Amino acid sequence: MSPPLFADITVAGKAQRIEHAWVGNVDGDAPLMVFLHEGLGSLSMWRDFPHRLCEALGWRGLVYSRPGYGQSTPRAANEHWQPDFMHRQALDVLPALLSALGVDSSQRPVWLFGHSDGGSIALLHAALRPAHTAGLVVLAPHILVEDISVASIEQARLAYLNTDVKQRLDKHHSDPDSAFWGWNEVWLSAAFRGWNITGELGTITCPVLAIQGLDDEYGTLAQIREIQAQAPHARLLELPDCGHSPHKDQPQQVVDAVVKMVSASVVKTGD
Repeated sequence: MSPPLFADITVAGKAQRIEHAWVGNVDGDAPLMVFLHEGLGSLSMWRDFPHRLCEALGWRGLVYSRPGYGQSTPRAANEHWQPDFMHRQALDVLPALLSALGVDSSQRPVWLFGHSDGGSIALLHAALRPAHTAGLVVLAPHILVEDISVASIEQARLAYLNTDVKQRLDKHHSDPDSAFWGWNEVWLSAAFRGWNITGELGTITCPVLAIQGLDDEYGTLAQIREIQAQAPHARLLELPDCGHSPHKDQPQQVVDAVVKMVSASVVKTGD
């Protein structure tokens, strides 16, 4: 992956610096896939997967760290994310970043590839800004809060406090406390237990591929099956021997499935 670049955006009156990188096809006319990381992720934690996928597709890729993560502007110590934090990423931060980078998704909608919280953000963007979204690939997305999710996030909290998790995250975040506690505190808050975006998914009209590992410790197959119930055109891929990160546990299967889905959608639309 190329060295990171930085873009300046302003959201809700707050100026923020966003770490990002371009991968894949340098042709500005190539379709664009935007990668949205998980709740503890960052640009660097994707490793070479975005490049690998974009090379297989012949597309451009945009990979970035959300505010609070990677080398982007850290979360202030007294800033506590609210239950609508993923809506804010989908409706405010992502559009602001695309605009700052000269990407006009109203004229040429983008594809989104989201993992975990990033998958939820991708779903919300497609549901609430359908004219701006060409297609979706979501890995282990969350559409509601399950007990298994809360239990695993509680275990992650204990590991952060008592093991070397913070030191390992330090390799990928300028401020690991910003990334960890922003994510962990909101997910474990009482207010977040009722978070549910099921009712918003029916407005998604673009192609959707939803992927879940059968051994996912953060969610069950109910998550992607409910996506299909709300958006019946969605395709599902349930992967054995796979945990919460299909692009790490079964990368070739994910690449092959995305290429197949994209090829089918192009044939269907006649693009």
